[in-house]
Amino acid sequence: MDVLAYKLEDELLQQGYSAICGVDEAGRGPLCGPVVAAAVILPHGLYLEGLNDSKKLTEKKREKLYDVICESAVAYAIAESSVEEINTTNILEATLSAMRKAIASLPIPADFALIDGNISRDFPLPVRAVIHGDAISPSIAAASILAKVTRDRMCAELDRAYPQYGILRHKGYGTKEHMEALRTYGPTPIHRTKFIRFLEDKTE
Repeated sequence: MDVLAYKLEDELLQQGYSAICGVDEAGRGPLCGPVVAAAVILPHGLYLEGLNDSKKLTEKKREKLYDVICESAVAYAIAESSVEEINTTNILEATLSAMRKAIASLPIPADFALIDGNISRDFPLPVRAVIHGDAISPSIAAASILAKVTRDRMCAELDRAYPQYGILRHKGYGTKEHMEALRTYGPTPIHRTKFIRFLEDKTE
């Protein structure tokens, strides 16, 4: 596995920034549950074996790295936007809101944020959006792992509350199993109303 280099962080340090956080989200696409974001400031140059985009790692590796990141980070914070917020606004605004909350919750304030993705509006500090940033920046990769592990743990709780939907297996995504369960049992308060409009199209 390639070692992620601190190229983006190096450039920002040379520009005078000193507390650079990586920011990423998990749970933007599922039909249910909150969207989670994390912000992480790593010690510059820290090498963490296996650190990469969370989607490229096994669950066991993510869990291990989660603990290492929490122990090693200069600062980190995890935040969420609820299903109610997603339903009231939309998933993009809810995702950006979760990211802002995570940055604001850092115990050591960041002075620059590297945001995974291509949208970075209305943040209260200088930011740069980085497409596929979780496969480029160690800071963003670390945030992606904290966000993913946190949301997966939330999905385990949701599965215990609503076992008939199989959430532990599909993590809320629109799999055949999940969609069939929705047609059988109907939606719950944890489901995102704008994501399950296919239920309105069912025929008698």
